[in-house]
Amino acid sequence: MTSIYIAEDQEMLNSALSAILNLEDDFTVIGNATDGQTALKEIISLKPDVAILDIEMPQMTGLEVANELRLTKQDLKIVILTTFARKTYFELAVAAQVDAYLLKDGPTDKLVDTIHKILDGQTIYDSNLVSTILTAVKNPLTPQELKIMKEFSQGKSTQEIADSVFLSNGTVRNYISSILSKTGTHSRIEALNVAQKNNWID
Repeated sequence: MTSIYIAEDQEMLNSALSAILNLEDDFTVIGNATDGQTALKEIISLKPDVAILDIEMPQMTGLEVANELRLTKQDLKIVILTTFARKTYFELAVAAQVDAYLLKDGPTDKLVDTIHKILDGQTIYDSNLVSTILTAVKNPLTPQELKIMKEFSQGKSTQEIADSVFLSNGTVRNYISSILSKTGTHSRIEALNVAQKNNWID
């Protein structure tokens, strides 16, 4: 019997995953958490065969938990679940030596199949995710424009951004106009969506 631990901060999804996996004759879910710190502590204590980790959780991310489990040489397989097709996350997951990296919106039978495969020693990366990452549009933004974008992604006003990056209000406005032009958008929110979709910013 394969023991599984699930760490997912959306309680409804956490419960649904548990119910689905417990239907399998050879799987048993032995623990659940909705934050990373609890997950890390309980995984070390319960020693499951497989840990399924949401990539973004309170207190510790799934990637941070995965790194800590590898550093402390825990003997288990790690599956990362994500809604984010971001190159940085994928690279960090590979560096953390996770056994599988899957999109949350995939079919449940794919998760079951993936668990069986990683238990057989395979490494599984969601093909749709890898394809999205590899075909992301080349980033047209300069380092300074990316810096400005990260500032306004925090909801800062033009003046607040200017104060933060030590530029004049007018210069920041020019940068924002350039960002909107290069992304083919008409608002900061639209520009952010384009940048995040193409993995230009985290």
